[in-house]
Amino acid sequence: MKKVERINIIMRYINNRAHFTISEIMQEFNISRSTAIRDIKEIESMGMPLVAEVGRDGGYFVMPNSLLPDVQFTDSEVKALFIAFMATRNQQLPYLKSRQSLAEKLLGLISENQQDDLVLLNQILLFTGTNPHNPDLLDLADLPHPMLEKLIQMLLSDSYLWITIKEEQIIKSYPIYLLHLYNEKSFWLIEGFDLKEEKKQVIPVNHLVDVEPYLEKKRLNKSQITAKLNKQEEGSNLVLELGPKAITQFKKYHPIKASISYTNPYQTTAVLKAYMNVHHPEELAEMTNWLLFLGEDIKVREVPEEVAAGLQQRMDVYLQ
Repeated sequence: MKKVERINIIMRYINNRAHFTISEIMQEFNISRSTAIRDIKEIESMGMPLVAEVGRDGGYFVMPNSLLPDVQFTDSEVKALFIAFMATRNQQLPYLKSRQSLAEKLLGLISENQQDDLVLLNQILLFTGTNPHNPDLLDLADLPHPMLEKLIQMLLSDSYLWITIKEEQIIKSYPIYLLHLYNEKSFWLIEGFDLKEEKKQVIPVNHLVDVEPYLEKKRLNKSQITAKLNKQEEGSNLVLELGPKAITQFKKYHPIKASISYTNPYQTTAVLKAYMNVHHPEELAEMTNWLLFLGEDIKVREVPEEVAAGLQQRMDVYLQ
């Protein structure tokens, strides 16, 4: 049993009893004395009013008529939370049912005047995909990929996964170490290290057919994976610095399976490192077009000679 799950069950166990001892907790949950004491201290730190009784038969009891203080929100905090809920409509986010229940609980915590403000905001503010005639109506595209919640739940326990994907009617399975799960233009993407090919890959979540834990005992550990990734980055032959306009263009379209690394907290500058196979004429032409598509807001740190020659040739044609 996971620690968070165990503590939640212990809290319910305690709440249903007037008195309990450490020995009872140890026996009920099959844990050591030190673990039981740590759990009780953590439950106390969360605000449950426990009182310790000293003596041979001592234990704990929950202080009667002791309620935790209600959570109080300022007007600005309430509006910030509500607008955040509104902005997540039609974004293919997981746990949609939980999002709805959270909004209902939030409304139940605030005053009638605050509720009136939120109703007015709901009528005035519109976001992408919102029906102006019925703001509460959700787009059918709001439903996330059915594998997304399962994927997130599994990642909470282990990043080593055995995935099955379907691309162009071809189904294949292989193990990965998941580095990041991110959303780009309403599409969820997996950035992972392919443990079979030993290289980084970007995999659309909507290509997933199934995902299971990868239980193989003999597998690369995280430090080994990091070392291999660093070595591969050193072997990159395309290194670009992207400004805000180039980042916007990258998000619109990028033919290579690579992600960018932001270099400031505001995500207005980034670095792209990738390896280009210059021995395929079609791929070389596509990459040349793509670099021009990124625009002027890039600085080229490193680029293959073949690509540089292609860019120069393209510019000579434009200048004729």
